Amino acid sequence: MTWRGGEFGVRARCVLAPNASPMTLDGTNTWVLREPGARRTVVIDPGPLGHAHLQAVAEVAGHVAQVLLTHGHADHSEGAREFADRAGCGVRALDPTFVYGEEGLHDGDVVAVDGLEIQVVGTPGHTGDSLSFVVPAEQAVLTGDTVLGRGTTVVAHPDGELGAYLGSLRRLRNLAEEENLEAIWPGHGPVLDHALPVLDYYLRHRAERLEQVRAAVAAGAREPIDVVRRVYADVDEQLWPAAELSVRAQLEYLKREASSELSGRGV
Repeated sequence: MTWRGGEFGVRARCVLAPNASPMTLDGTNTWVLREPGARRTVVIDPGPLGHAHLQAVAEVAGHVAQVLLTHGHADHSEGAREFADRAGCGVRALDPTFVYGEEGLHDGDVVAVDGLEIQVVGTPGHTGDSLSFVVPAEQAVLTGDTVLGRGTTVVAHPDGELGAYLGSLRRLRNLAEEENLEAIWPGHGPVLDHALPVLDYYLRHRAERLEQVRAAVAAGAREPIDVVRRVYADVDEQLWPAAELSVRAQLEYLKREASSELSGRGV
């Protein structure tokens, strides 16, 4: 299936950036949110620095009140400051490095613009500064790179951390169940219409990968690339550098797990 973005619900429009690659899938999804009948919009992840894409976003967005970032990776954030300058607004993010203006973003914040409500949820793991955004009126959650529209994401060690990522997946799953969230609007790839099964799959996949890494180490793999060759043998080698980041995060997780078990036994 070819993903091109488009309109979702009555409040969202996805403008697809032209930066397709094995890591970004079809490109970065820039999300424009507007309450029905309202004049102002919120733009999430303006994407890479490219005139044509930023102009396309500007044409869809109109009067922009705020720019929000799910995280600081360049394919999501590089164009944010230039876009905000054009729009005459600020950029809000968890990492102060990417904040442009006076306000950052934090877990539990609520962004409100002309009747539009966006709830900020801290979802570290892919990166330390990863955020997700719940749009209750659409029963949707924007996940950045925490959950992708196709395939699974990288735990970008050393900034990314597997324990935090598993906690974030569980948190999103609980939110989906408690708040009846249906749709996942990801940072890459197509919209997913059934949040709970996707989040269950992500948790199951991570548990399976962790067991595979544990088995590879037990079989003698010592270096991360050796683990990649065993565990990710069925994955395109173009993606092995990204897989190695996840493996490093998994090895660190197992190391901490072993240390905790020894500590618990008083060793």
